[in-house]
Amino acid sequence: MRKLGLFAIAALFAFTACNSSAEKSESTTEDTLSKAAAPELVEKEISITINAGDDMMYDLTEIKVKEGQTVKLTLNHTGKLPKESMGHNWTLLAQGTIVSDFAAKAMLAKDSDYIPAGATEVIVHTKLIGGGQSDTIEFSAPAKGLYEFICTFPGHVGMMKGTFYVE
Repeated sequence: MRKLGLFAIAALFAFTACNSSAEKSESTTEDTLSKAAAPELVEKEISITINAGDDMMYDLTEIKVKEGQTVKLTLNHTGKLPKESMGHNWTLLAQGTIVSDFAAKAMLAKDSDYIPAGATEVIVHTKLIGGGQSDTIEFSAPAKGLYEFICTFPGHVGMMKGTFYVE
């Protein structure tokens, strides 16, 4: 009788343990499937603010976005000097652009705020602004890769540049 009772208890423990691991196995499989099926959440829009002053420096030199993401970029000129003597813009260049060559062309484009007319090297740019001004642009992030951004005002590219990463 005693052996029968011990056997019944052992069987009960074995049944409970098997049932418990089966439930765990099922929920683990469901969790794995739901995680695999869930797409990565990417924000459709990203807002970026860049400040630049009379010291000829952007406060951001690296920007990371996702391919196709809507980028809302605001450039603030935190200095006091007018755009004629200390103008700033933010210009995103196409991959493969030789920055020094483009900057030399841009210096000659005073009448178009230092963005050469019909420049195929430019993906997007802000207006040229002076102290206390700002400009906001909105664009779709280009294809995955590394891009460079610069200020095209004469002489500024040496210090006012950065990398735009598209993942």
